[in-house]
Amino acid sequence: MAVEALIVDGQALPLDKDGYLQQLTDWSEAAAEALAQAEGIQLSAEHWEVLHLLRRFYDEFQLSPANRPLIKYVALNLGVDKGNSLHLNRLFSGTPAKLAAKLAGLPKPTNCL
Repeated sequence: MAVEALIVDGQALPLDKDGYLQQLTDWSEAAAEALAQAEGIQLSAEHWEVLHLLRRFYDEFQLSPANRPLIKYVALNLGVDKGNSLHLNRLFSGTPAKLAAKLAGLPKPTNCL
């Protein structure tokens, strides 16, 4: 059974059936920490770099990127050492587009199952 809300600082943030925040404006670093904890991830500086970059991508394009565009965007902005599938898969448990979007408070990428 999916959790319907995430409790952050005493406030219930509604989640969709896949565990993504329903409202973009509900996102905060505290919300990201709570979402990451639910996924068994301890956020590092490398995670934060990608999460903030993803939010900029969303602001620019109004969509959550799939894996290829995510990798290209990270490579363009953070360099090829960080913008590659091995690095992003390691950070985001083998599902970088889906999990990074979730932790960044963005909608699930449309072409991800």
